[in-house]
Amino acid sequence: MKKSLALLLVLMLAFSLVAVGCGGTEDVDNADSADDTNNDENIDNNDNNTEDEDTGNEDVNVEELEDGIYFATQDEFHNGWKYVATLEVKDGKIVSADWEGVSENAGKTKSQASEDGEYGMVENGGAIAPWYEQAEVAAKYLVDNQNFDAIEFDAEGHTDAISGATIGVKEFADLANKALAQGPKGKGQYKDGHYYAEMDEFSNGWKYYASITVVNGYIVAADWDGIGEDTDKSKDQASADGDYGMVENGGAQSTWVEQASAAEAYLIETQDPTDIEYTSEEGHTDAISGATIHVKEFFDLAEQALADAK
Repeated sequence: MKKSLALLLVLMLAFSLVAVGCGGTEDVDNADSADDTNNDENIDNNDNNTEDEDTGNEDVNVEELEDGIYFATQDEFHNGWKYVATLEVKDGKIVSADWEGVSENAGKTKSQASEDGEYGMVENGGAIAPWYEQAEVAAKYLVDNQNFDAIEFDAEGHTDAISGATIGVKEFADLANKALAQGPKGKGQYKDGHYYAEMDEFSNGWKYYASITVVNGYIVAADWDGIGEDTDKSKDQASADGDYGMVENGGAQSTWVEQASAAEAYLIETQDPTDIEYTSEEGHTDAISGATIHVKEFFDLAEQALADAK
């Protein structure tokens, strides 16, 4: 009888231990399932952010970056400005960042215009701070956090995640990713700044000038235009308004302003105003697709302007 009672107690104890063990396993499984669900949500959110950026640079891993200077520019101007980003990486980490805007007329940078009070976001728009200060805040955020992965942007590129920056900063985030994905580019051959040169005299009613902007040593904006001797309009404006009828009256393949833009793009691509061959004494060239006008005036002026940038 005692043996039977003892055996019964042992069986009851074993049954209790099995029940507890099964209960513990169920809790662990539930916890794992919850973690998996959260991870899936995070991955989906990250994918959505990457698609919004549309940079194709979602695989950038800051921890694997090569030391050096990283640099990227937007392909086109928007509302008169084109943004550029410059990053410096040391020991695999971003140690400095700069976000800048360059104007399509190759004048002052957006930071300089903002500092000089010529870009009146505060005075005219009621902004919390000038553009250059907000750009510095965005750049500091990148250095402090090494990426923009934790940020959600609205349709206009604004975010509440960066205190002190109410401007749209998505352009900077996209450019930073683009720069890192391209790899180190280093600094260009010129000193940063705005450079300008113009002809001494009018020629056939126009006095040409070249305006150039350099950021991180690279020519990032160039403008070739002419001052009118008998008009208040620039040659660009007269051409755009149809007052300089090269196409209508001369059978040119495109307007003067379009051909001048092609020459400007060639300089930005080559980074050297002397890197061009002419096919005539007047300064025509076959090197620039879309430009049949003589362009020597522009490249001579660009060389003159950049003499101070060496």
